[in-house]
Amino acid sequence: MKQILVAGVDTSTQSCKVRVTDAQTGALVRFGQAPHPEGSSVDPEAWWQAFLQAAHEAGGLDDISAIAVGGQQHGMIVLDQDGEVIRPALLWNDTRSAPQAEELILNIGKNVPTGTSTDAIDMTADPLEGKQHWVKAVGSSPVASLTITKLAWINQEEPEHVSHIAAVCLPHDWLSWRIAGHGPRSSNPPQGVELHSLFTDRSDASGTGYFDSSNNCYRRDLLAMALPNDIAQQVYLPRVLQPHEVGSKADSSIAGKNIPGGCLIAAGGGDNAMAAMGLSMEVGDVSISLGTSGVAAAVSPVPAYDMTGAVTGFADATGHWLPLACTINASRILDAGRATLAVSYEELATLANQSQPGAQGITLIPYFDGERTPNRPQARGRLEGMTLANSNRANIARAFIEGLLCSQKDCLELLKRLGTDIKRILLVGGGVQSPAVRAYAPGIFGMDVQLPQIDQYVAIGAARQAAWALTQNPDPPQWPVNIESVLTGSPTPEVYEQYVHWRR
Repeated sequence: MKQILVAGVDTSTQSCKVRVTDAQTGALVRFGQAPHPEGSSVDPEAWWQAFLQAAHEAGGLDDISAIAVGGQQHGMIVLDQDGEVIRPALLWNDTRSAPQAEELILNIGKNVPTGTSTDAIDMTADPLEGKQHWVKAVGSSPVASLTITKLAWINQEEPEHVSHIAAVCLPHDWLSWRIAGHGPRSSNPPQGVELHSLFTDRSDASGTGYFDSSNNCYRRDLLAMALPNDIAQQVYLPRVLQPHEVGSKADSSIAGKNIPGGCLIAAGGGDNAMAAMGLSMEVGDVSISLGTSGVAAAVSPVPAYDMTGAVTGFADATGHWLPLACTINASRILDAGRATLAVSYEELATLANQSQPGAQGITLIPYFDGERTPNRPQARGRLEGMTLANSNRANIARAFIEGLLCSQKDCLELLKRLGTDIKRILLVGGGVQSPAVRAYAPGIFGMDVQLPQIDQYVAIGAARQAAWALTQNPDPPQWPVNIESVLTGSPTPEVYEQYVHWRR
């Protein structure tokens, strides 16, 4: 029987990965990767070039029957009528729009455009009430990460660009559009510009701040709080596809050249939803991902509404929902620990093991780049509880690792508060390669932790979705997930209690 191949693309903050996969078994066939530029504001063209390089390293895509893209969420890409990128994309980890997020929260329900003079705003308005309005409308309250706040920022800070905005899309939407052969007019795209051909899915759209995933519709009235009303009503927004719907076909020069009928492009999705799909998560499962960001995500059969706004009520890639709490700081906390102590990852873990739970009273609050959960965009990292007696390298190393895990424990507690019944924790991401993270996680989380084999789960999820779109079966294909080990350990609630004391 001839092997049918699909490709899953992970266009993340740091790199583009292309995983060529057997559509029936999920087995890896070929793989390619290329780096992305650093920074929180990036020209999307760099992502396109990285995709082409990664696809080449993966042996090309001529024999691919279907492809899907998983992408970093929230990134704002604004296009003019010719499909040209108006200004570099603002990524999820760009916090410059924090003031606009606060304004949006205060202004909802008052029909006050963002950027109105504070003299014209009722500054006695209750922020909690504003957050509740947003959560009821779209499942999430604005924070600097969400796309709508970035649009409000460009409206205020770069008004010369606003009148040229013809389309707004996200990284995964834009890359799918390019794979279909569209692009800026200056590049002579083989399939033309066609902004109306942009498409997305529920999971990524639900992270914009202007899409209601419960009713599967854009809220242009909310978008008009960020952009002038005429633009908000007329701007192209990507079509929102259902989980295994086909969005387009790939241009044959990019993928599917040797496939009769061409290569299908599936809906794609946000990276967190694609990772959940790659892990075959079900209701009761929670994944904790320690990458550039830290994400605790749970699969829910119903929409999640956290009236404090701390948990975002995103959709998943299967038709369910994916309430999640996200921290800006995660594996980079380990990088900061290495830099502080001038050690390797292994030496950091070895030092930490010379200490004890609680690091003899030292606690790291790891908000190095500000924080999203809790929403403290201007915060900075700090060490607390240091005395002459406990200030040594071992305790400081332990505090860095415990600070990372306690910040994720914060996210778990928020999910529990919404009624999430946590039956299984899956720990993934680059940060889990630290032996100290593995050793301390069960104690701090208070339960056993399953450690899936280290793999590219966003790319796997995208490939699985591509295979689903290809078959059009009611359910996605069942691909095995290899659990490397089950981590166990005695509970150490005192570590988290100490962290909460200093976090406040």
